[in-house]
Amino acid sequence: MTHYGIIGKPLEHSFSAMYFTQKFEREHIDADYCLYALDDLGDIARLMQYLYGFNVTYPYKEQILPYLHGIDAVAQRIGAVNVVCQGRGYNTDWLGFMQSIQPYLLPSDQQVLLLGTGGVSKAVQYALQEMQLRYTCVSRHPGEHQLAYHQLTCEVMELHTVIVNCTPLGMLPEVDTCPPIPYEYITPSHLLYDCVYNPERTLFLQNGQRQGARILNGKQMLYLQADAAYEIWNKIKND
Repeated sequence: MTHYGIIGKPLEHSFSAMYFTQKFEREHIDADYCLYALDDLGDIARLMQYLYGFNVTYPYKEQILPYLHGIDAVAQRIGAVNVVCQGRGYNTDWLGFMQSIQPYLLPSDQQVLLLGTGGVSKAVQYALQEMQLRYTCVSRHPGEHQLAYHQLTCEVMELHTVIVNCTPLGMLPEVDTCPPIPYEYITPSHLLYDCVYNPERTLFLQNGQRQGARILNGKQMLYLQADAAYEIWNKIKND
């Protein structure tokens, strides 16, 4: 039996085990998939020896980099990893995001606000560069060319018709939290995309929907990046 899994904390929100377990049963694959809620990465070397491949979620997408034996060129450019196979890191988040949001973009959607600057945000930035869309990152501790939340004026919100939540705010079990943006400036011209998928309609999306905005959660992103992850595992296994 081949062993797979996901590392992160918390993992109460994760659909990955159910998704891959059903996939393995459906396709008659002799494998299992387990959750590893790690307090730190102290035992990651031993876990990498046991697991053929695994997914990486919050908060370890960047922290895991020094523990890997190698990093794929795209993951290196992104600066974050969400897939590991035989000790080598890859990133499929960017592909899942790009493929999931493209059908919902309008010609007028040319500028994007990215809420957060962590591992998910880095993958989304790469995807937006591939789509040739301009973006601005928003952070509690903004760096150069980034905005703080209190700088989100009516003009800024009007200019950026796509707003992507790349933070864990609103994720189960913290369902009563959301990014502190001025939702009163959201209009029907906006698309709010939440990389969080559990719950399906986060407070961020609810607030946008009340303003008439288009909304989209991260469930399709999850499935697309998971399929791409399995393709990596399977390709390496068969090489």
